[in-house]
Amino acid sequence: MTTQQDWQPTASIDTLKRRAQLLADVRRFFAERDVLEVETPVLSQAAPTATYLDSFRTDYQPPGSKAVSCYLQTSPEFPMKRLLAAGSGDIYQIAKVFRNGECGRLHNPEFTMLEWYRPALDYSALMQEVDDLLQRVAATPAAIRISYHQAFQQYLDLDIEQVDVQILKRAALSLISGLPDDWQTDYDGWLEMLMSEVIEPQLSQLNKPVMVYDFPASQAQLAKIHHNADGIAVAARFEVYAGGLELANGYDECLDAAELRIRFEADNQRRKQQGKPAMPIDTRLLAAMEKGLPPCTGVALGLDRLMLLLADKTALDAVLSFGFDRS
Repeated sequence: MTTQQDWQPTASIDTLKRRAQLLADVRRFFAERDVLEVETPVLSQAAPTATYLDSFRTDYQPPGSKAVSCYLQTSPEFPMKRLLAAGSGDIYQIAKVFRNGECGRLHNPEFTMLEWYRPALDYSALMQEVDDLLQRVAATPAAIRISYHQAFQQYLDLDIEQVDVQILKRAALSLISGLPDDWQTDYDGWLEMLMSEVIEPQLSQLNKPVMVYDFPASQAQLAKIHHNADGIAVAARFEVYAGGLELANGYDECLDAAELRIRFEADNQRRKQQGKPAMPIDTRLLAAMEKGLPPCTGVALGLDRLMLLLADKTALDAVLSFGFDRS
């Protein structure tokens, strides 16, 4: 029901002014590094296939023709990679993105993402650039780096190269309050649950940003697979946590179009098994990659969550002009 106060913004005007300053600071950071700001379409005829993403779907109705299904972007990644293949060089974008079914204290169906791609930087250098950005625009301390394997060893005394599904399940049931005994998921599902419910809260106690890198190869998403110092195949992927929040997800980008097509098709098979619709694969992205995506690294950072840290707020509505309930 609409009330007399529903027209009011959910963030204070002072917070919105601070948000505007954050956007200006981000743009200054990239201008100083000669990274080009770009814009790409929000609406696409393709969509991500990942099982953990649900896209908003709509129809474009050409006069006198059959409707065409379109999707609001969950990330500007695919068109930005097409720009990279066309020779754009280093690029960034501040984009509105949309994810269906995500709403709560730390989620909004529409949110603002900062995404950038750096042919000029390798995996380690991109992590350093994320750290530099956070220090510059949010005055954070220098970040700590820890591998995914080290995090499980240090906080759970588990060697993820040696444990099986049953060991992970027992650990989750003993450490996560309220988890039903009959809960079912796969190996990666248990890993992700233990990371989010047990390890991440402990990372927040370090009072500085933490970068967890070298994820299991099975969680590569769109990252390359490489071998770590112990010769184990891992995903060249990192995530950034600060103040109890997951802020960013970065990759050394997979350049192999054939490999990505296999991953997309496998995703769609899993979607069908989960009762979700298969998503249209972005064949334009694959064509661009076949033409030649330059070696590059890329990262996406949630600006609304970063604003939460800056404003010392506890819910996204407090840093958005209008949260979803007042949109």
